[in-house]
Amino acid sequence: MNEKNKNLVLRAVSALSLLPVVVFLLYMGGLYSALLLGVASAICVSEYYLITQKELSPAAWVGIVLAGALPLLALRHPERTGEGAFWVTAFFLIFAFTFHLIRGPLQEAPTRVAHLVTGFLYGSVGLTAMCALRQMSEGLMWVIAALVITWANDTAAYFAGRFLGRHKLYPAVSPNKTWEGFAGGLVGSVVGMFITRAGFFPLLTVTDCLFLGVCGGILGPVGDLCESMLKRAYGVKDSGRALPGHGGILDRIDALVFNAPLVFVYVTFLRGVLP
Repeated sequence: MNEKNKNLVLRAVSALSLLPVVVFLLYMGGLYSALLLGVASAICVSEYYLITQKELSPAAWVGIVLAGALPLLALRHPERTGEGAFWVTAFFLIFAFTFHLIRGPLQEAPTRVAHLVTGFLYGSVGLTAMCALRQMSEGLMWVIAALVITWANDTAAYFAGRFLGRHKLYPAVSPNKTWEGFAGGLVGSVVGMFITRAGFFPLLTVTDCLFLGVCGGILGPVGDLCESMLKRAYGVKDSGRALPGHGGILDRIDALVFNAPLVFVYVTFLRGVLP
């Protein structure tokens, strides 16, 4: 068996082992899903810090702990998730500046603080939104919607790009992505939402399926490209090694961390769904 096939087998075994656990914990909701998303959030933030700073400073560890705790805040007060995230971020910003003011290095302090806060937001906001969604009325439906528009897009884009791909989408960032793959992924997100409506959640409206399918089909690939841009800027292949055969957690959920806030904003402000 060549190296490529070995890696494919490793990816399949890893996915089949972890996916049922993830789905079960999300299905259970409450503290189960909050702990799952909190751990994932903490790992994502640590991956960002290791990419950009190559080490985990004491200030970075504070960011990691806060990121892991943020979904628990959404568990307790889902209706105040945005407010809670704002105050936690404000505290961390002041802490990060103060830490580097005292400890230095002074010339690198603004850049280090920017990466600390950006990494905290990048790794935690999307997964915190997932936790808040899970606590809402019909919360499992909205969590599944966020997953479907992301996973259906990724799957459809892969096959459309593989068999139909001719025109490069953004070769400077991701050489393998094509416009045909992007279009196929967009269709996949919309179709995936309608399949979810027909087979599992009839409470989803046609508007829900079209709006989330189209917007998620656009925003998800943007999230994917942004993570690729980050890795290219720092010369790394994977964000980490948390998932055998897949790389880091950020590598797997780079589109979801953009799509989950989209679903949260839609559900909260346009659909008017309360916790």
